[in-house]
Amino acid sequence: MNLHDTDPEFMERVEHFAGAEVVEEPGAELAADTRYMAILAALLGCQGTELYREMLPRALEAGLSPVAVKEIVYQAVDYLGLGRVWPFLTATNQVLIQRGVALPLPGQATTTLQDRLPRGAAAQVQIFGPHMADLWQKSTVNRWLAANCFGDYYTRTGLDLAQREMITFVFLAAQGGCEPQLAAHIEGNVRLGNDLVFLRRVVLQCLPYIGYPRSLNALACVDRAAAAQGA
Repeated sequence: MNLHDTDPEFMERVEHFAGAEVVEEPGAELAADTRYMAILAALLGCQGTELYREMLPRALEAGLSPVAVKEIVYQAVDYLGLGRVWPFLTATNQVLIQRGVALPLPGQATTTLQDRLPRGAAAQVQIFGPHMADLWQKSTVNRWLAANCFGDYYTRTGLDLAQREMITFVFLAAQGGCEPQLAAHIEGNVRLGNDLVFLRRVVLQCLPYIGYPRSLNALACVDRAAAAQGA
């Protein structure tokens, strides 16, 4: 049964707010492909699997490539965990196959199991600054972060570093309770050119999907970064 048939008044308000009012809000606008990239990341972060299935075809029609979509899902693994991402990978594959996309897609990895650690550490330096160069040596988790999170995923093609940092910001905002990590990735976003005005727009476009409390927490983190910069 279609929700338009069972819940028409609810769907009228949802579609007006999420599909028109927020999208067209002056000062909150994003390019359609960027907005859908953020929305898919938000639905991963808040575990909105069924709505993700609904939104994925719209994202593809708005210009997101199948490769970009798969990279969003892969990128989520280190921030949400395999247990929460696996259903989205299954859903993505099902939607792509239904649309006639041949799988597997071309590989996007640029590292090997031998060079993923130094390449990942180099990506950390590029995103966060020189103090990250030797951080991988401080603990097992820091080594895994450099080799796995950054060496296995951030070094892939299909999305650039700025896009990967943007969706990481959204993963953290959407799942909630990650404000210290969110603050660090706000800094990483800014270093890559995703300024605070842009990040505010991203949060506003994600608000219908993740709710007011998590959106307000994310905006507060952005505001603290702005205050620290004197912006």
